[in-house]
Amino acid sequence: MDTARPPWVRRCLGPVRAPWSPVGAEPRSWAGARLPWISTVAVTVFVTLGSVFAAHGQPGRMPLDGFGRALLILGGALLLFRHRLPRTVAIGTSALAAVYFAAGYPYGPVFLTVALGAFAAILAGYRLVTWCALGGLWVGHLLVGHWLYRWLPPPHGRPAPWGDELFVAVLIVAVVAVSELIRVRRGQFARVRAERAAAERRRADEERLRIARELHDVLAHSISVINVQAGVGLTLLDSDPEQARSALTTIKAASKEALGEVRQVLDTLRAPGDAPRSPAPGLDRLPELTEQARSAGLAVTVTAEGTRTALPPNADLAAFRIVQEALTNVVRHSGSRTARVRLRHAPGALEIEVDDDGPATAAPGERAGGNGLIGMRERAAALGGTVEAGPRADGGFRVRARLPLSGSRGAAARTDTPGAPEEES
Repeated sequence: MDTARPPWVRRCLGPVRAPWSPVGAEPRSWAGARLPWISTVAVTVFVTLGSVFAAHGQPGRMPLDGFGRALLILGGALLLFRHRLPRTVAIGTSALAAVYFAAGYPYGPVFLTVALGAFAAILAGYRLVTWCALGGLWVGHLLVGHWLYRWLPPPHGRPAPWGDELFVAVLIVAVVAVSELIRVRRGQFARVRAERAAAERRRADEERLRIARELHDVLAHSISVINVQAGVGLTLLDSDPEQARSALTTIKAASKEALGEVRQVLDTLRAPGDAPRSPAPGLDRLPELTEQARSAGLAVTVTAEGTRTALPPNADLAAFRIVQEALTNVVRHSGSRTARVRLRHAPGALEIEVDDDGPATAAPGERAGGNGLIGMRERAAALGGTVEAGPRADGGFRVRARLPLSGSRGAAARTDTPGAPEEES
């Protein structure tokens, strides 16, 4: 049906829509909006009365009679549907204005109905249709004033002055220019709002991911320690009550620490302006971490190399969580009871290695694909670093991380020389 029309008609009037096609199928739908009765009545009254007064100063035009007033009222009535049927209103108001001028009626506020109809159509996205409608109005006015004037009122024997054509052309160009300017500004505002909303959603997603990662690291480590100690306590409850008591004490301490860290993480969900009341964990708590691993039956050796400087808070937290998750994986997934942690403070970066001698007790592929390793990689990637994790050739497992420290402060907290003695827990 649409291809049966000439190409220029399709370009000007747009695609054909079925009579039963809902209004929502148009680029912008105001189907649910209320009809603008008040503004339409006000514009119609203003245009009608203004044209009556304008007729007194144009004796060369036809006096405004009943037919002219009907054209003005009909043009104003069309504006009632300018939000629901913008394309129809733009074409209808331009056509009625063309008939009004062809009948020789006086110039005046009739251009206001044309301007409002074109404005609504351009904002709704029907730009080409509106341009064609306004162009048709100007061409019709030109034909009437310079060719059809012999057969149309008012009776005169000469064409209309070119000043009238220039006046109409300037009004039409002004209507299009103002409408296009407002359309562009609205589009810019809409893009800014959309970008702002997308940035808010992205920040919210990143915050949710950060909180989920923190909760996983805290709970996975603490619950692993609690699980091991609970097993020890159950095994020794009858044969060695004192050792079982020690296991229960470890469970109590680990659960208390886990609750404190969970509370600290959840503090970030409070109202803006409320800062966490306790500092985020960092490598200063590494001895505490190794002590927890020792209570779970894992002996941890820590080696520090290079000159240690004060780390940025994000890098300090990421380094602590990476070591914590790596030791948790050893407790949960390795048969080894020893682990080695090496911290190398290179210029502008911190390198971390955590090794165990295996063998793995998890199912094949389970260890390398868990949420813990994903979280470690995400933490490192957020700082521009990397994490590599996988089995060693001798049967053990290694986690290697590199964290850039471009934002670290130059002041050194303390100095550890290469080959420093190892600390065992």
